[in-house]
Amino acid sequence: MTAPLMLPLATVGNPTVNILIFGLFVLATLAIVFRASRNNKTAADFYAGGRNFTGPQNGIAISGDYLSAASFLGIAGAIALNGYDGFLYSIGFLVAWLVALLLVAELLRNTGRFTMADVLSFRLKQRPVRMAAAISTLGVCFFYLLAQMAGAGGLVALLLGVSGRTGQSLVIAVVGILMIVYVLVGGMKGTTWVQIVKAVLLVIGAGIMTLWVLAKYTFNLSGLLGAAVDKSPAAGEKLLSPGLQYGLTGVTKLDFISLALALVLGTAGLPHVLMRFYTVPDSKEARRSVSWAIWIIGIFYLFTLVLGYGAAAIVGPDRIKAAPGKANSAAPLLAYELGGEVLLGVISAVAFATILAVVAGLTITASTSFAHDIYGQIIKKGQISGDGEVRVARLTAVVIGLVAIIGGIFANGQNIAFLVALAFAVAASANLPTILYSLFWRRFNTRGALWSIYGGLASTIILIVFSPVVSGKVDKKTGASLSMITDTGIDFHWFPLDNPGVVSIPLAFLLGWLGTITSKEQVDVDKFAEMEVRSLTGAGAEKAVPH
Repeated sequence: MTAPLMLPLATVGNPTVNILIFGLFVLATLAIVFRASRNNKTAADFYAGGRNFTGPQNGIAISGDYLSAASFLGIAGAIALNGYDGFLYSIGFLVAWLVALLLVAELLRNTGRFTMADVLSFRLKQRPVRMAAAISTLGVCFFYLLAQMAGAGGLVALLLGVSGRTGQSLVIAVVGILMIVYVLVGGMKGTTWVQIVKAVLLVIGAGIMTLWVLAKYTFNLSGLLGAAVDKSPAAGEKLLSPGLQYGLTGVTKLDFISLALALVLGTAGLPHVLMRFYTVPDSKEARRSVSWAIWIIGIFYLFTLVLGYGAAAIVGPDRIKAAPGKANSAAPLLAYELGGEVLLGVISAVAFATILAVVAGLTITASTSFAHDIYGQIIKKGQISGDGEVRVARLTAVVIGLVAIIGGIFANGQNIAFLVALAFAVAASANLPTILYSLFWRRFNTRGALWSIYGGLASTIILIVFSPVVSGKVDKKTGASLSMITDTGIDFHWFPLDNPGVVSIPLAFLLGWLGTITSKEQVDVDKFAEMEVRSLTGAGAEKAVPH
């Protein structure tokens, strides 16, 4: 979008009010982090919050981790612009959570100690499997971090009237620095409390906006949908039925199936969500976490339907597309139309807190994986103290923060719900097959694990790089680039789909099976029996994972 179209909306709200509210939220969350950091004495405190959180507390924190900027900003924008097809993100994310709970959540919690690699390497060769799992974890976290950082850039650009890339890049850098501070100071304990506060504020804020929108149409959902159609002449009635974004051709139908697979199966392989189950003391509290998380997440995704169509009806797609941040600006613009500067500032500050909390969770997951799995168990072969691991984790958090800042600058302007879908594709392809095989297939061995992890990760990244997401996707009406590389003269894509899940996920399962049956490695029957008992009953779950 050209600069002149962005200027009329570059001063939405009062920048002074927005900065003041942002500052209050940041100071409050920093105070929480510093208070929580007083009790960070051991590796278990830094990695897993001392395993002292109750089920309800952890359930709220899980929903805080899961309801990212994509859930609030990206999905609202996707529904506002694409209607029914945009709501598929909400459905996919919710169903995905149920699949994760049924298949892996409690089993992983009972079997592991701090990271996903603890589970995958439990009965296989420690060093190669830990390395593969750690690399995969870092890959998923990187894609997810891109989405959150891009969301931060678009959000603050709208609030502060920053339309130039330099200013937005500076905003992304500030978010990255705050994220590093949260992790260095608070560890998992501080991050968890920030996520609890943020989840409560996000659900309350979204609930107030939902009721406000419905009240404008006398709580008549049909009236709201009709107004959204009237305000979207380009889409018209298509806004209410499948096919506006997906389903027009064979390729887009396949793209939708690919997206659905990535969303539904990806959650079960997201390391930062699965790691939350290590913060509770036992299996009972893990199950209570699940109950709380399901209710909160389900209610929130119902809110997104009203918020998305409300943005279409009250703000209009043209203003959304013209704003800095484009689709990601739909929810803040709706807040401004409803409650003026104050509501805009509050809702946007909540969204900003959402981004900070999620990037902090991602960063601590990635740094824990490197420090505990790669440095502690591979480089040092387990001969390292917990304090030594934590020092490495803190240093790694700084490096990851810097990488996230650079990546976020390049990803700025992309729809963050879509970027998150790519992270889900990596998780579903590289992690989920190995997790399921490890938990349920007795014969599964080291070669199968390595083939499924590396094969799923490599195929996903290669297909993404050579997909229309990166180059060659052009708007047929305007001729503008819709890819990450905005130069329409650069086109090296050969894979036709935006999301590679439909290819990479079955391929990873196939590689895991093929690697296993072609290996002569003997199955450790006793180790599998121990893993099976521990995963199903929780017996011995608090013991250190054998090295």
